[in-house]
Amino acid sequence: MSIERLSLIDTVTASTNFAVNVNGQDYRVLAQSVYDYIINATEEFGGGNGILGDKTIQYFAPSATGWSVAVAAESQSAWLVITPTAGFATGTITMPALINVKEGQEVLVNCTQSVGALTVLGNGANVIGAPASLAANGFFLMKFEPILSNWYRVG
Repeated sequence: MSIERLSLIDTVTASTNFAVNVNGQDYRVLAQSVYDYIINATEEFGGGNGILGDKTIQYFAPSATGWSVAVAAESQSAWLVITPTAGFATGTITMPALINVKEGQEVLVNCTQSVGALTVLGNGANVIGAPASLAANGFFLMKFEPILSNWYRVG
């Protein structure tokens, strides 16, 4: 079955209908329902408020081995973008202070160059599963759990 008037262009509103297929059954769904689904789905994975979700972006560009950076976002999720001038032997990331972090808070880390020996310090909390090194363009995601005061690697 074809879609009629496919060449026509119109504006999407909350009352616009979309055709969807679920388990082989066709349905008509309002645009608002599609929007709500996408927002809810992205919130489950730390999004919902645009690409960064509720994360504060922080940049760090070390120029020598033995670098150290503290995550600046004390009580909200952060995206730490590390852009070293070259691959370095060692580097340290210090998580936000335990007294300030909140349940479910996340720290996403990207690094454009390799780090041979990476240390992730909990700053009063435990760190579970953090990587010991990073390849070029490596990344990881840590999430805070308050009962045991642990930062867990979740991605």
